[in-house]
Amino acid sequence: MLKKTLFGLLLTASLTAPFASLAAQYPLTVTDIDGQEIEIKREPQRIVLQDGRDIMALALLDRENPFQRLVAWNNLPKRSDAATWALMTKKWPQAAEILDMGFGDKGEVELESVLSKRPDLMIAQLRAKPTLADNGIINKLKALNIPLVFVDYEVNPVRNTAASIDLLGKVLNREENAKAYTDFYRRHLADIQKQTASLPAKANVFVEAWAGRSDACCFSHAHNGWGGLVEAVGARNIGSELLPGANGYVSLEKLISMKPDAYIMTGAKRGKANASGVNPLPFGLGADEKSIDAQAAILLNRTGVSQIPAVQQKKTYGIYHQFYNNPFNIIGMEYLAKAIYPQRFSTLDPDANYRYVVRHFTGLPDSEFIFFWKPAK
Repeated sequence: MLKKTLFGLLLTASLTAPFASLAAQYPLTVTDIDGQEIEIKREPQRIVLQDGRDIMALALLDRENPFQRLVAWNNLPKRSDAATWALMTKKWPQAAEILDMGFGDKGEVELESVLSKRPDLMIAQLRAKPTLADNGIINKLKALNIPLVFVDYEVNPVRNTAASIDLLGKVLNREENAKAYTDFYRRHLADIQKQTASLPAKANVFVEAWAGRSDACCFSHAHNGWGGLVEAVGARNIGSELLPGANGYVSLEKLISMKPDAYIMTGAKRGKANASGVNPLPFGLGADEKSIDAQAAILLNRTGVSQIPAVQQKKTYGIYHQFYNNPFNIIGMEYLAKAIYPQRFSTLDPDANYRYVVRHFTGLPDSEFIFFWKPAK
């Protein structure tokens, strides 16, 4: 009897040991994307998001309910991706009750409001660091022993996206969930880079980010955001060559003279339409082709846009804007690769890969979606 009991205890220990080893042991020290060592004393339960788009990272980690630890955030999904927000609140109604701080997109934070929610962790985007530092937020949080962890999907998306998810996996005691996704991410990124490594020449690409956000053309990104994603798929990003900062406007005259091989507009369905009728392409969950086609026609009929060589040659495309600052940017890269190098990526299926991500790595609503547009031949 004693032998059987001892054998049972040893068997139980051997079976549970691998799973126990996956659990984080607090306190722990991590190095965030800014290169700072951060001590996490206990598993965070009250999180503040400086950038609400990081809810997609939490969706990969807290799969049953990405809002379960969230106490305050900058609710950017509500303002910039109305369809996704509607579906999320339908599945997780409590999300609508979480305090929306209305932080500025560059990192402005009202610290008193943050502290009123008694947070034990703030997650912030790396691009927001200068503003957080200038406002004294970083030093104040440090003095209050509230960890501030920087992540990044925009400043250097290819280098930092998977690393950010791995980092949050450690911080939030969700390493297994993080690894499942980042293995997928790195494998698909390697496939793209392998296909583009032998290109005889790089395509010349211009991305008009948030095309239709205003009547003006043409807002773009440099090496960050969409620029970084374009460069990751083996193309030259015109914005990187012309813009002195992270983003800005390129004149139509200059764009026409650069003769892009592909002209790509990004967009998403927003909550409020412009009175002029010029609006972004309404991509996203629950989108419909008719509305996207109609808006694409309006955007391409803006003054001077029809003179862009790529538009005349029907090498014009539309892509869901939110991929530019999102842990799902690997899907955005796949759409870019397929648009820019259609023959080389003829068998690539970004739609199917997005569905795989949602079904295998998250609990997000598995809804119909449209993330890509190209003109009819």
